[in-house]
Amino acid sequence: MIIALAADHAGFAYKERIKDLLDGLGHTFIDYGTESAERADYPDYAHRASEGILRGECERGIFVCGTGIGISIAANRHRGIRAASCQILEAARMSRLHNDANVLAIGERLVAWPLAEEMILVWLETPFEGGRHSARIEKIDLRDS
Repeated sequence: MIIALAADHAGFAYKERIKDLLDGLGHTFIDYGTESAERADYPDYAHRASEGILRGECERGIFVCGTGIGISIAANRHRGIRAASCQILEAARMSRLHNDANVLAIGERLVAWPLAEEMILVWLETPFEGGRHSARIEKIDLRDS
């Protein structure tokens, strides 16, 4: 699987660790930035990576900022992106199972690395259940406002 990676300065360290994790799992990735721990604005990188997913360059994305909230809000401005900001393992699993989340957002300041790593593994491995959830996913993109 090809994964889009995005982070601001507050998520940069985890983004770099995620690269190693994905390499070890046999996944490839495209790093949409940031390139350092210098101050950076999460919307810039969320937009770049979300557009990469929507263009078909990547199948899913893992985005990191300080809380996971801001970067997920920016990503969710794009029709077709379903970014889930998760702080617990069950949320990461259910975001795939019921919501077909194509972006996992993590807060580096809120989630310890061992849990973040476990959430990523579960999120990558969990399929979308489909069925009754498919109609709900279709309703997300019905509204223009």
